[in-house]
Amino acid sequence: MKTAMIGLGATALPGGALALQALGNARGFTHAVASGEPAADSVLLWTRFVPADGGPVELRVEVAETPDFARVVTGGAQITGPWRDHTAKITVDGLQPGRSYHYRFVAPDGSHSPVGRTATLPEDGMKTWRAAIFSCSNIGFGWFNAYAHAVAQGGFDCAIHLGDYLYEYAPAHYPLPADAVPGRTPAPQSEIIHLADYRLRYGSYRADPDLQALHRAMPMIVQWDDHESANDSWEGGAENHTPETEGDWNARRAASIQAYREWMPVSDEPWKAYDIGGLATLFRTETRLLARTRQPDVAPLFRAADPVAALKAFRDGPWQDPAVTMMGSQQEVWLSHAMRASVRSGRPWQIVGFGTIMGATVMPPETQGWLAAMKPEARGYVSAGVAAGALGLPFNYDNWGGYPAARARFLKSVQQIGGNTVLISGDSHNAWAYDLVQDGRPAAVEFAGHSVTSPGFESSVGTDPAQVAAALVRANPELKWCDTSRRGYMAMTVAADRVTNEWIMVDGIKARNARGTVGHRATVLRDRHTMA
Repeated sequence: MKTAMIGLGATALPGGALALQALGNARGFTHAVASGEPAADSVLLWTRFVPADGGPVELRVEVAETPDFARVVTGGAQITGPWRDHTAKITVDGLQPGRSYHYRFVAPDGSHSPVGRTATLPEDGMKTWRAAIFSCSNIGFGWFNAYAHAVAQGGFDCAIHLGDYLYEYAPAHYPLPADAVPGRTPAPQSEIIHLADYRLRYGSYRADPDLQALHRAMPMIVQWDDHESANDSWEGGAENHTPETEGDWNARRAASIQAYREWMPVSDEPWKAYDIGGLATLFRTETRLLARTRQPDVAPLFRAADPVAALKAFRDGPWQDPAVTMMGSQQEVWLSHAMRASVRSGRPWQIVGFGTIMGATVMPPETQGWLAAMKPEARGYVSAGVAAGALGLPFNYDNWGGYPAARARFLKSVQQIGGNTVLISGDSHNAWAYDLVQDGRPAAVEFAGHSVTSPGFESSVGTDPAQVAAALVRANPELKWCDTSRRGYMAMTVAADRVTNEWIMVDGIKARNARGTVGHRATVLRDRHTMA
C-alpha cells in the first residue's frame, strides 16, 4: 500500500511553530480530508490532491465502518484539476442513520489520503445530539486550541462553524506585529482580493494541524460571515474594500465565494436545513453577501450641530426602515416556512445559526468611567456607544442591532410558528447568553459564542472583565450572562426536553495546548422559551 505524499502543508519550525505558506510546490494529498453536509443517509467528503504534472486527476473515495477498510460500504469518484484548485467534494449515500464511518481518498497512483472519521445524522429515537460550535479563528493571534480541545474531548456528533473561519487582512494589520504569534503568518503576504489570494489563504489555514485534526475527527456544518470575503461585507460592498485600488466588489465577492466552496466541506446551497432525527431541525443561514442591506453609519450623526437630535431622528426613522434586511425576503420566507414545517413534524427544537448576534446590546453608562484605562483608538467608539445607548441605540450596527425591523419580523414569525427556537451565533469574539423578547413576550434563547483566537473586549478595555460583564448585564435586559475576556468554543447538547450549552474556555492561545474548562453552562427547557 502506498502512503499519501504530504507536501508543504505544515512545515515544522523550531519551537513548534509552523510555516503556513501552504501551497507552493506541494504534491499529492496536500491538506488531509474533511467532511460535511451530514444527513441520515449521506455525507459530503473533501480532499485536495495535486498530481506530479499539476493536471487533471480522477480521485476515488472509500467509506467503511472500520478504519482498516476491511469492508467498503460505499464510495464515489470525481475528476478534479487546477480549475477548482485541485479540490474534490464527493457526496456519498446509502449510509445508515446515526452511524460513524471512516473514509479515505485513493489517487490513480494507488496512494491514499489520511483517514477521516465522519457520522450521519440520526433518525427518530436518538436521546441526545452534541455539537462543538466555533467562530472567529484568526490564525495570527494564536493557536487553534479550541479545535484541539474539542478533538481531545471527543463525544461530539458534529462541528458547526458560524463564520470567520479565516481572515482576509494583510500580515501586520490584524493582528499587529506586537500581538502576532511567531510562525502563524498565513500566505499570501498581502490582503486577499483575487481568487488566487483566497485559495492561498485557505491553504494556509488548512495547513494548521489542529484544524486538520478537527476536520478528520467529525463532520462540520459551516457557513460564512464577513471575513471569508472582507470585513463588514454586505451585498454591495464592504468596509474593508476600496474599489479605487482593489477593483470591482462583485469580482472580489465572487472570488471569495468560489474559493470558499472549493476549500470547505459545504454544498453550493446558500442556506439549508438539517434534520437531527426526532430532536431538532438545524438551519444554516446566509446573512452577508447575497441580500444584506448596507449597515447603518452613525458616525456622521456625532458631527451634527445637535448630535442628540440627530441620533433621535435616526432612531425614530431610518433605523426602523423595514426595507433594511439581513437575509432578504426569499430567505426570510424560506426560513419561516421551514421552521413551521419542523414544528408541524413534531421536532421539539428549531436551532438557527446566524453569523452575528441578535440579542439587544447597548453600551453600559459605566463604560464612560473606564476611558482612561482604554486604548486611545477605542475611546471615541466607546464614548459614541454610551451616548447612543442612552437613547436606546446599540453600539454594533453590523449585527442584528443595525436591522431592528428584520429582527422583529423574525421573532414575530418564531412566536407565531410556536415550537422552541434556539439561536446560535458568532462574530463578537465574546461569550453571551440572551433571552430574546418581542412585543414584551419571550421569543427565543440565544447562545452566542466566543472566538477561537480573535481578541474581544479585553483587548481594548483595561477594566476588570468581571466589572465589564456585570455592567453589560445590568444595561441590557435580554442579556443574562457574558464573558468578555476568554477564548474557546461552545458545546451544545440537544435532548428532547432541553438544550444545554457550555462555554468552553481554553487555557490560552499563545502556546499550543488542548486544555480547557467549562466557563458557564445554560439550559433552556422545552416550551419555556427562556433559560432555566
